[in-house]
Amino acid sequence: MTKLSSQNKQLHRKRMIKDHLARYLVGFGGVSVIFAIALIFFYFVYVVVPMFESAGQEKVAEYSHVDQHSLLTMSMEEQAEVAVGFSREGVIRFWSTENGKDVNRFSIPMPEKTSVSSFANTNANQSSVLFGFSNGQVYAAKDVYKISYPDNKRLITPGVEAPLGDKPFILDEMGFALTQLAYQSSEEEATIVAQTADKRLLMMHIAKESSFLDDSITQTKVIHTLPIPGHKVDFILMDNNQRNLYLISRQGELSFYDITDKSAVHKVQETRLVPNGVKVTVSRFLTGDLSILIGDSTGNISQWTMTPDKHHQIRLRKIREFNDYMHGPITAISIERARKGFVASDDQGYVGIFHTTAHRNLLVEKLSDKPISHLSMAPRANAILVTDQDGRMQFLKIDNEHPEVSWQALWGKVWYESYEKPEYIWQSSSASDDFEPKFSLTPIAFGTMKAAFYAMLIAIPLAIFGALYTAQFMRPNMRKVVKPSIEIMEALPTVILGFLAGLWLAPFIETNLPGIFSMLIVLPLSILTTSFAWQRLPASIRHQVPEGLEAALLLPVVAFVLWASFAMSPVMEGWWFNNDMRAWLTNEMGVGFDQRNAIVVGLAMGFAVIPTIYSIAEDAIFGVPKHLTNGSLAMGATNWQTLIRIVLPSASPGIFSGVMIGLGRAVGETMIVLMATGNTPVMDFSMFEGLRTMSANIAVELPESEVDGTHYRVLFLAGLVLFMFTFFVNTIAELIRQRLRQKYSNL
Repeated sequence: MTKLSSQNKQLHRKRMIKDHLARYLVGFGGVSVIFAIALIFFYFVYVVVPMFESAGQEKVAEYSHVDQHSLLTMSMEEQAEVAVGFSREGVIRFWSTENGKDVNRFSIPMPEKTSVSSFANTNANQSSVLFGFSNGQVYAAKDVYKISYPDNKRLITPGVEAPLGDKPFILDEMGFALTQLAYQSSEEEATIVAQTADKRLLMMHIAKESSFLDDSITQTKVIHTLPIPGHKVDFILMDNNQRNLYLISRQGELSFYDITDKSAVHKVQETRLVPNGVKVTVSRFLTGDLSILIGDSTGNISQWTMTPDKHHQIRLRKIREFNDYMHGPITAISIERARKGFVASDDQGYVGIFHTTAHRNLLVEKLSDKPISHLSMAPRANAILVTDQDGRMQFLKIDNEHPEVSWQALWGKVWYESYEKPEYIWQSSSASDDFEPKFSLTPIAFGTMKAAFYAMLIAIPLAIFGALYTAQFMRPNMRKVVKPSIEIMEALPTVILGFLAGLWLAPFIETNLPGIFSMLIVLPLSILTTSFAWQRLPASIRHQVPEGLEAALLLPVVAFVLWASFAMSPVMEGWWFNNDMRAWLTNEMGVGFDQRNAIVVGLAMGFAVIPTIYSIAEDAIFGVPKHLTNGSLAMGATNWQTLIRIVLPSASPGIFSGVMIGLGRAVGETMIVLMATGNTPVMDFSMFEGLRTMSANIAVELPESEVDGTHYRVLFLAGLVLFMFTFFVNTIAELIRQRLRQKYSNL
């Protein structure tokens, strides 16, 4: 007995050690999983949060500008190390932005006894400028920069070129002073629009032809007289395509002309830019020249862009305003060269940084006690030069990495350039340099919910009803075959399902649309009719089939209905849809049809989700204690009554868990929706339209995005939204499951 007692103590000690080890290992594993999930969450937050930070600025240098009172405009080269200023004396001065010291200085060839009477520069992507003289002549200049690396140090050497010739040339043959100018130039042509002192409007078109024998360029100049608008012209704007001309008065009147055909200019529109009593102080093109920024005497800045009206005519319309940010009349506006942002100043010395698409004010700070007279943003939008009326110049570094992001841009309707109205759009990239990024997450969030809805619409009834029949009515021998067969479907790679859905199922459904819809109607009716007929057969016949195998008799019925539906599909399409149901849907019903649509997604992703829901639901139903069902049957309840009142309430926590897990898989599914949806980020609940989900969007675009760029971080934000949605749904599901378990635990 003593020896046996000692062995028992040793076994007990070993068992306790194993129990402790198992408890600690399981606890460590659980804590590790929670810690890993927390790390994922915080990494998402770490990547996403910088998008919502405001801009910052740091003053680098401050000095006086010697040509302040004659300065016409200024700009910086790409590295923001050298600035250039153009003065009324025809002097082009280059200086270091760090200390204001001269780097180089040039003078343009001015005609004798003349002065600069007007000035214009091209759009933000070119640095050409045009001087207009008091004798009707013009001269174009362009600042250029040569970069070298002597002694492994960057050296920027500025210079000046004359793109339209080394000497001034005549624009107004009558010799009147040019009071207003607009100028645009490209490799093939250049256009100059000028207003003369006697209020005439002239347009010179210069056609450039390169010689095949040498590098010489022949210029052909043609002058046209433009119609004079019914208002004063204080600002002239011409887009970089040299097709649209805008004449603006300080009182806010605008005349819009189409100058595509230089010999047949016609007026497109007249409108008013500001209310009565308010004056226009600044007008500038936004990057891309599709929008005009108007600064006025109240400190308001409005964006006007060309959009189609209800008659599909292009019109200039105001799409947004930036008010209540600046403190006085706007004095200068400088635009970003690569983004839809700009910096503005007022006569109270305030400077503000804005972004149009995000409709966002990023920074407003007072930099001077005097009115700001000139403003320039570096090509990379990482620095600005500010000059006040006293000639004090400040050079500031700007930290403004993600101005395109705002709550409105991510989730609200945004009025994009050239769009007829505000819309939800996801279009993250384009081949155009002046592209307006569209980062609305609403279409892809909608696509995620749409894909999950159609998948669950197919998966839930099939999985739950299948689980009910398998657990309650099917013979054990048949259940041993059916249940593992369905569960093994979950092991199918989703990339295979997506491949089959995109390359086989989608074309098959498009070809057999009438058959698909007839099958959805005829198949349930056929099963019900067959079941009803089976119940009406004599008992001697029905008893020949073992109980629980009746469902096998439906297989021939299902196979026949499927064959008949698809065999009759061409016939039905010819009878009712003129041999083309897709065209009938589009032309007669006004419903668009994409080959890879929600029907394909519902079938393919429903097929992938069914095993998950079925397996969990079947285990929950089969696990209902037999004494409950036997007691119900013994009390005289039918199988159906027992199923509805006893089995389903008892198994409801497990069934609900299966549905929630299936929903989580449907929301997070990537490969099926990536290959079977067409990846079109549209907001249309139609089953015939395609979609794009968040997971598919991340999979497609993340490899091509710039690390730490706005696009990259927005994709991480989409991942964070999916993460939080899954966490929220699972939390709610667990609370509901616990409530159901408590409610039905006493059955």
